Amino acid sequence: MGQSRPPAVEEPVDPDIPPPARRAPAARGQLPVLCAVSAGGGLGAAARYGASLLWPTAAGTFPWTTLFVNVAGCAVIGVFLVLVTEAWSAHRLVRPFFGTGVLGGFTTFSTYAVDIQHLVDGDRAATGLAYLAATLLAALAAVWAAARLTRRAIAWRTR
Repeated sequence: MGQSRPPAVEEPVDPDIPPPARRAPAARGQLPVLCAVSAGGGLGAAARYGASLLWPTAAGTFPWTTLFVNVAGCAVIGVFLVLVTEAWSAHRLVRPFFGTGVLGGFTTFSTYAVDIQHLVDGDRAATGLAYLAATLLAALAAVWAAARLTRRAIAWRTR
């Protein structure tokens, strides 16, 4: 069967050397971050759901609402990250709350993948491929353009 381990040998304790400091479990220190991300995620998901109610997409058609939500969310994150890294000194929970939580809950790349699958399953592979490429390119362009314009606005404002 298995091998047994020899008993652990205890090191002698030197009374002149303090024991190593014990750290709080990492999870306890991350609780405020977890709460910020969770609260922001709920708000972002609610906003995304609201967008889908305002602009519903019929089954089998091009998912314009999801495309718009993802591109808009990417543009906002481009602005936000420039502001919190180059223009403001934000509280440590602002990025997890808004960047990860709100914008992570708002943008919906899981729905993007499901939309592509539905289009392909519905014999609309060309539309699915176009949607796949359009979302990727538009989202990247939105982040880049928004970050660039925000940097220009900051530079213009500080002249």
